Amino acid sequence: MHETIVARSIFSAVSAKAAELNARPISAKISCGQLNPINDEILKFAFEAAAKGTVCEQMKLEVVHIPLKATCKKCGKGFDFDIYSPACENCRSEDFEIAPDAPLLLEEIEFEDT
Repeated sequence: MHETIVARSIFSAVSAKAAELNARPISAKISCGQLNPINDEILKFAFEAAAKGTVCEQMKLEVVHIPLKATCKKCGKGFDFDIYSPACENCRSEDFEIAPDAPLLLEEIEFEDT
């Protein structure tokens, strides 16, 4: 049910901006870190349910997952962390530090041209 809360928050933010601009939203893009337990399909379904019968009803929702970033402690190179191949891409060292996961953000909203 995490997705329902997130969908309602996105709906509230988009609806408020649409009312402020007196415009109809066509799409919105959110981003979240790789470890965020968001299921794209459930989120989109929950958003559609929240938006039904509103100015946001036809809006498309895009979800972008940001890969985890890591820094090798041996060679200092930064890389996208892959849980299936947990080693530095440069020197293959397994001694690295993982950066904090990216937060869930509403990146952009596109509105219909008026």
